[in-house]
Amino acid sequence: MVHPETGARVLDAAQIAHFVERGFVRLDHAFPPALADEARAILWRDLACDPHDPSSWTEPVIRLGMYSAAPFVAAANTPLLHGAFDQLVGAGRWLPCRAMGTFPVRFPSAEDPGDAGWHVDVSFGFDDPDFMNWRVNLASKGRALLMLFLFSDVGEQDAPTRIRAGSHHHIARQLAPAGEAGLSLRELAADGFTGSAGCEELLATGQAGTVYLCHPFLVHSAQPHRGETPRFMAQPPLLPREPLRLDREDGASSPVEAAIRQGL
Repeated sequence: MVHPETGARVLDAAQIAHFVERGFVRLDHAFPPALADEARAILWRDLACDPHDPSSWTEPVIRLGMYSAAPFVAAANTPLLHGAFDQLVGAGRWLPCRAMGTFPVRFPSAEDPGDAGWHVDVSFGFDDPDFMNWRVNLASKGRALLMLFLFSDVGEQDAPTRIRAGSHHHIARQLAPAGEAGLSLRELAADGFTGSAGCEELLATGQAGTVYLCHPFLVHSAQPHRGETPRFMAQPPLLPREPLRLDREDGASSPVEAAIRQGL
């Protein structure tokens, strides 16, 4: 990986192929750890618990709202990330992130967090009050990438997101017959995502400043925290500037589009 300001490409051919085949690519040092420190300070300010007193960590997970303060926006818009967005989605085909989205802050706990099921992130139909009716379609309307931003160091015991590598191909085939209307999360989850059960399961671990850029159809899951230090991770979408197209005739298909075609 080479910094885009040098003029070289961020992702090499092997990383692009890995994204198409496996559904994600990991970027180390995607944003400075100092920004993660600033962001965590803001998040701790909004949490009703003490960072130095584990006895105050009484919930397995606390969800904080949308964050658009400077450290969060800066973390999402480094030259390295912009270069990778261009390569995976296509130059001019995505919108810069102006907010980091919600933060599911996970604390060490023996209690079931209640949200550790396999799923894909839906991307439209949000006007329905039942989130299980929110939808996704083959063109991934409303989402160009799923992204995992690590704002704290995350080891194997620190509730890293579980990823089913290659599962995006299964979801593409599941969505294809549904056309523009797509499927709801309830419909997609009706079989428990058994179509992807044979995929290799990996953990999204890394140091603060690591970002996983994932195909929007990648099946993933939260899990309980068995470590010692609270985990801070955000999962914002990269929004598309224009719809995905699976029928480009100019040879300018993005890896996101190529992965869907490969799945079909």
